[in-house]
Amino acid sequence: MKEMKLFQTYKGDKIQTKNRFLMAPMTRSRTTQPGDIPNALMAEYYKQRSSAGLIITEATQISLQGKGYAKTPGIYTKEQIDGWKLTTDAVHEKGGTIFLQLWHVGRVSSSKVNGLQPIGPSGVIAKDTNVYIFDGAPNGDATFVPVEEPKEMSQNDIDRVIEEFVEGAKNAILAGFDGVEIHGANGYLIDQFLRSNSNKRTDAYGGSQENRIRILLEITAAIVAAIGKEKTGVRLSPFISFKDMNDPEILETIMLAAKELNKLDIAYIHLCEADWDDAPVIPNDFRKALRANFKNTIIATGNKSPEEGEVLLIEDLVDLIGFGRKFLTNPDYPQRVLTNAPLNVISDNHTLFGGGGARGYTDYPFL
Repeated sequence: MKEMKLFQTYKGDKIQTKNRFLMAPMTRSRTTQPGDIPNALMAEYYKQRSSAGLIITEATQISLQGKGYAKTPGIYTKEQIDGWKLTTDAVHEKGGTIFLQLWHVGRVSSSKVNGLQPIGPSGVIAKDTNVYIFDGAPNGDATFVPVEEPKEMSQNDIDRVIEEFVEGAKNAILAGFDGVEIHGANGYLIDQFLRSNSNKRTDAYGGSQENRIRILLEITAAIVAAIGKEKTGVRLSPFISFKDMNDPEILETIMLAAKELNKLDIAYIHLCEADWDDAPVIPNDFRKALRANFKNTIIATGNKSPEEGEVLLIEDLVDLIGFGRKFLTNPDYPQRVLTNAPLNVISDNHTLFGGGGARGYTDYPFL
């Protein structure tokens, strides 16, 4: 196992890691209330998983408007910045590297979550899509509620959101993060702009593929100017269409975005890949095209086995492999892979989102 590329250091142009294991972002809803404030329990959770070459935090809203799920962390108040410092200090103390994922959910929200009408590129509701609140369920479980119709964003709304992404990035650096990941995947705000079925605009941000990638590029360029290209990554999900996001043009649109992101010379593109049993497999032709069009680090995450990830590394189609649930239940996941040790499994699904405190969060055993 020691000879696997997964265990080798990675020295990219913008990113260097001690191994090729990436801990993928996973929403866990453990913040202190009120205020969605990161806390010592979260710091312990990330510290335990510092053996990953790179940690990407759970999605973190850049504003109250950008919040779509209860108890998810923010990065727009002093209390949230101070709370995140607990995590960055703990991870760095263990020799880890950690980026913050910047998040705006756009239309995937409800006034029951944040008291506000959702916003999006167009006034198109996401069919068959729910978010969660914690509203008196007897066992502390999340209660799912349908999303509401969004308000179509004005130019002022767009300008404000770009500013909020930039402020979130600056705040992340103040909180001690090594960089940020712009969440452009999984049906949230930026992804909504990218796709023709959710973006019905007729202005400079809608219509053509060039227009639909505009907000992603403006946000990315502004963050690069604020904190540096070596500290800026982008997450995209070309083959994921849940949250009513099925768009026949998305592969072409994302490849066009990749070419433009390459010009901005950002640190990485992170592919969020479908992770259910009969999910579509990303064809190697797409991976090869992405490699040809984007010169810096490429990350792939999607419930891969170490062996599947190793093949992608050996074939030079990606540089880092993201693991989510395996890190959730195995804080020492790289060591377990190295020694072929048995893996912990999810002890109780009720503890995935919010319920349980430390239970099902920081109590998974090490070897």
